[in-house]
Amino acid sequence: MTHERRTTILWLVAGTFVMAAATNLFFVPADVVAGGFTGLAMFIRHLTKPLVRGGIPVWVSNIVLNIPLMIASVKMRGWRYIRRTLFASAFFSLWLAVIPDFAISGSDLFLAAILGGLLMGVGCGMVFLGRATTGGTDTLAALIQRKVPHLPVAKILPAVDGVIILMSVFIFGVEKSGYAIVSVILSGIVADRFVSGHRNACLAYIISDKYLTIGNEIMKELDRGATVVPVKGMYTSEDRNMLICAVSIKESVILKDIVADIDPTAFCIITDAEEIRGEGFLRYTHDEL
Repeated sequence: MTHERRTTILWLVAGTFVMAAATNLFFVPADVVAGGFTGLAMFIRHLTKPLVRGGIPVWVSNIVLNIPLMIASVKMRGWRYIRRTLFASAFFSLWLAVIPDFAISGSDLFLAAILGGLLMGVGCGMVFLGRATTGGTDTLAALIQRKVPHLPVAKILPAVDGVIILMSVFIFGVEKSGYAIVSVILSGIVADRFVSGHRNACLAYIISDKYLTIGNEIMKELDRGATVVPVKGMYTSEDRNMLICAVSIKESVILKDIVADIDPTAFCIITDAEEIRGEGFLRYTHDEL
């Protein structure tokens, strides 16, 4: 096993542990639904309490909900695209089963939302460094996008998570749903900062004979533009085309899989961008114009 693969596995195992700790120690005891399939699993747990003592465990529902999505993803995109996500999803469910439900924050909803959001953000950041997600709504959004190709995943995912949080209003009440929104926003900020430090995006340089296919897939799945630049190989003196694309930290995970899926022999450089301004990123202030 290579050093890179060992590092990836370490990030995924540790990251899913931290995410599960945030779920079982803060979100589940406080009924704060932070989106995703974990939120749906919390609904199932709550609604089945009259039928099953304590309700169906969150880890059981998480596995059941993810199985059909993983099967569909493998059929549609192949094993190469889904293997890390499958690994992360399995370990996330394992940690959910191992870590007991215990309300560290007591009955304080604010503390549960803040500490849970911080911990979840760190865990997600670690999983992103392992170049994966834990499945759930990320995978569901990608599958939905296959049916409605005019909508990018970047817009479908917030809508799916938003629906789940909206559902929590009717199950757990407005107050807890409000704290859930705070937690989701906080975890997203922390995850990006954990991966990128003070940087807010990445730049990808991709050289491939299939640059048009890769570019179209980036525009369709990520709703990001790309620029084609003619280049010449110094060693071969061949004329080639290079794609330049700016993406967010989380989108860089998907971009790597897109490139690997379409052209495993592509030459791809992904580098951190200290700051990117323009459409889809930071806006200019009047003083800078």
